[in-house]
Amino acid sequence: MSIKVKTIVREGKSFYERLYLVEVFKGMAVTFGHFIRNFLDNSKLYTRHYPEVKPEITPRWRGRHRLTKHDDGTIKCVACFMCQTNCPAQCIIIEAGEREDGRTEKLPVRFDIDLLECIYCGFCVEACPKDAIRMDTGIFSVTGSERESMVLSIDDLLATNGAFSEEEYKKGGA
Repeated sequence: MSIKVKTIVREGKSFYERLYLVEVFKGMAVTFGHFIRNFLDNSKLYTRHYPEVKPEITPRWRGRHRLTKHDDGTIKCVACFMCQTNCPAQCIIIEAGEREDGRTEKLPVRFDIDLLECIYCGFCVEACPKDAIRMDTGIFSVTGSERESMVLSIDDLLATNGAFSEEEYKKGGA
């Protein structure tokens, strides 16, 4: 049994094409041409004036985290450690304590998220069985001057509101 072999002719057999120097100069000429055109007439440049004009954010955007509450104001989190276990960056730290309101057996006493280690993958949101953690705050610019300010505690997570209504959030596929 013979195998059919297809031979493909390789382009670029001339000396200059094999040297790649001509092609590099062609690419540099295109780049330099764009630079000169934009330098002389910058009226057609697409520019975002970021701090003044905020970008439009869809409900599917994975922004900063928040913890949700029940209608009566109690926290939805039952400290099941699913988000902490599912986090590939291991940036979530939870300590459980007993709950006195009769909803479940436990609640988080400590719930910290280190935003400097978070990769914003959304696995914590997907893993939560109680829909207690969300990334729908609409906060896309997370900055801080020191490391301690980038660790969100349970109070910070509960104080942050969602940027979208429940209908927009559910319609957005989150």
